Amino acid sequence: MTDTPPAPGTETYVVGVDFGTLSGRAVVVRVSDGEEIATAVHEYPHAVIEEQLPGTGRLLPPDWALQHPGDWRDVLRTAVPAALAASGVDPASVVGIATDFTACTVLPALADGTPLSETPEWAAHPHAWPKLWKHHAAQGQADRINALAHARGEKWIHRYGGKISAEWQYAKALQVLEEDPQVYTACERWIEAADWIVWQLTGTETRNTCTAGYKGIHQDGHYPGEDYLAALNPGFADFARTRLEHPLLPLGARAGSLTAEAAAWTGLPQGIAVAAGNVDAHVAAPAARAVEPGQLLAIMGTSTCHVVNGATLADVPGICGVVDGGIIAGSYGYEAGQSAVGDIFAWWLRQGVPAHYQLEADTTGEDLHQLLTRKAASQPVGGHGLIALDWMNGNRSTLVDHHLSGVIIGITLTTRPEEIYRALLEATAYGTRTIVEAFEDGGVPVTEFVVTGGLKKNALLMQIYADVLRRPVSLAVSEQGPALGSAIHAAVAAGAHPDVRAASAAMGRVQRHAYLPDEARADAYDALFAEYRLLHDHFGTGPDKQLHRLRAIRNTALTADATPNSEV
Repeated sequence: MTDTPPAPGTETYVVGVDFGTLSGRAVVVRVSDGEEIATAVHEYPHAVIEEQLPGTGRLLPPDWALQHPGDWRDVLRTAVPAALAASGVDPASVVGIATDFTACTVLPALADGTPLSETPEWAAHPHAWPKLWKHHAAQGQADRINALAHARGEKWIHRYGGKISAEWQYAKALQVLEEDPQVYTACERWIEAADWIVWQLTGTETRNTCTAGYKGIHQDGHYPGEDYLAALNPGFADFARTRLEHPLLPLGARAGSLTAEAAAWTGLPQGIAVAAGNVDAHVAAPAARAVEPGQLLAIMGTSTCHVVNGATLADVPGICGVVDGGIIAGSYGYEAGQSAVGDIFAWWLRQGVPAHYQLEADTTGEDLHQLLTRKAASQPVGGHGLIALDWMNGNRSTLVDHHLSGVIIGITLTTRPEEIYRALLEATAYGTRTIVEAFEDGGVPVTEFVVTGGLKKNALLMQIYADVLRRPVSLAVSEQGPALGSAIHAAVAAGAHPDVRAASAAMGRVQRHAYLPDEARADAYDALFAEYRLLHDHFGTGPDKQLHRLRAIRNTALTADATPNSEV
């Protein structure tokens, strides 16, 4: 069944849905010019499952991060109809819906798409649950994947900067096989949440080029060969063929039509276009008009993902991957990232701010971020005498090592909370500069630095980035970059714009050069960045693996009462 399309000449609308780490948000957007009419947010009741498996009381080992698929469906049931109601738009004028997801967030499912975590037989098994992007307990498997790929001369390994991340599909799946083989055997489809949610909307399994390329090691039309996978573990030989293999849809393609059930959830017309799934970072590029080669977009939230298009194929050490058409058709899409950014700042607010700071914030009407930002902004560059490494959640790029951890040096008895806060802000800027320099050294020019995501609202942070990078910082106008990006792809899937580039020109918005570098501050940051690199190289690439040893000691101490398989 397909509803009658809107009459010619009437305004049409699309819905974009962004599934983040802690919540999902929906936005209703006008197709003609990208005007965001209304938005709504649904907070995940289960948030990030890091300590205890729901309904079982079972403790999880260190470095685990799971999610509940019911939370994702509830975004469709609550945020979408709420945004539609707030918009005042006639549902009949909505022509398409598209979604994006954090990645690699991946789950084992039955052949009909039922998550194993929602079956009575497997619900008590932690490995049956969706693994969030920041599940880092598969680092050992990632290390073996990388070592074997280099030993065998696998061509694809260089498309991922020489290292597959513990966050990506293969390390997580291999962990399931080796720690709970029963769950692995029961898993009939191993699927990114980005594709699974589209399955819920259309009733049909589809896969997209973005998640398959960056997270699923799909290069030049192929997954890794069965001989390579068997060398990792004999039981892993048919992983790609039996659990991943499926025709891939390009970004902006129509994956199917909205089912009657999904129409009832969302309040949208049955039969409208549903776009192929996408990753939250990559989908945001058109929303910020950052689709041309050299325009690097940093999606800054709990973590940061850096995406940039290039005209040519290059091997850049330490990046997350390069995929032909991974961001937009006709270009090579490059990805890098930092595993924690906003999460680092939030951690410090939870741990390092005394009660009288909270009292002051209550008195002035500020939140703690605003209070610490104001206090930190008055200090000259280098005035705190601190350097921090931004590895509180491991290093995604360019070291690709989630056994690394955070470091702060230079603390004295006079160090104040706002000084550590500023050092942490600066550390994330240094991490980004490391990534930008890696791109340029690897032959991928960066001509513009554009920011989207919630952290673009922090003026001090944006100025620090401009000064540390020695380049202007442009800002996406939308407060809902990924959701708007999804809406842009929905418009293409519905046939309202001919392709993503054209839709970006019509519907995207950017404020060019919102922050400009100050030469004196940039000079001071050059000296501090040199100190950061010394610390970075000592702990990250040097022969003394102290951070690894400390992580191993911690994990040994904490795993006595937490086991990853079904046996208590």
